[in-house]
Amino acid sequence: MNERIIKKVGEQLLIQADCLFELEGLQSNLFDVVVTSPPYNIGTKYNSFSDSQDPNKYLEWIFEWASQVKRLMKPDGSFFLNIGSKPTDPSTPFWIVTMLLEIFQLQNTFHWIKSITVGETSTGHYKPINSKRFVNDCHEYIFHFTKTGEVELNRLGLGVPYADPSNAKRWASGEGVRCRGNNWFIPYKTIQSKKTRNHPATFPIELVENCLKIHGLDKIKIVLDPFMGTGTTAVACEKLKLKSIGFEIDEFYFKQAVENVNKEYDK
Repeated sequence: MNERIIKKVGEQLLIQADCLFELEGLQSNLFDVVVTSPPYNIGTKYNSFSDSQDPNKYLEWIFEWASQVKRLMKPDGSFFLNIGSKPTDPSTPFWIVTMLLEIFQLQNTFHWIKSITVGETSTGHYKPINSKRFVNDCHEYIFHFTKTGEVELNRLGLGVPYADPSNAKRWASGEGVRCRGNNWFIPYKTIQSKKTRNHPATFPIELVENCLKIHGLDKIKIVLDPFMGTGTTAVACEKLKLKSIGFEIDEFYFKQAVENVNKEYDK
């Protein structure tokens, strides 16, 4: 186990430690929103975590920390869980959801679209596979859990303009925008090489921003990310002037998270 280290950057509290131990010591009903993306158990090469566990042990581990997340969430809080899979084993996200329905309500399911083809035009990036059985996997899930299933959201926080402005009056939308829906097209800005990539499974800052905005920025005082990685959630919170607490077990990823949040703080 690496030494426990705490860094405060702007309004973000970054802690190098195992979240399983740390979450137990936090007070209940503390967080408005939890946004995280844990390891998917698909064999990703992390520095300090085995991503090739026995499936049952993996699900037990998910349930253990997710139970703490429920305790730590406010009654009207939101838990956004980003989970992907691999073509040879696409069932893991569904096993996770089925298990977590024992303690949460699944209020929404969002689809993070990494690459999309409309007509003959493709946009975005994905990891191509060479297979006679499986197609390229171009999306991941963001499961939105709440304690009651009745949490009010800011549906227009990610609003998009009506193609026909007259529809704004037709559908009684005084803001001239409509709900974006549950498909979020967020391509990676660049394809990182193995030499320059600091983490093997990063996700875009826009994904975190979407989660926070759809919950409602005016309702958020503090955010939690149990699996901080290189600090994407903390960077998003610093950008949006929100407070967060993040945990990361790996020393190298933690240092990168501190650096990334500092870059946002210095802007």
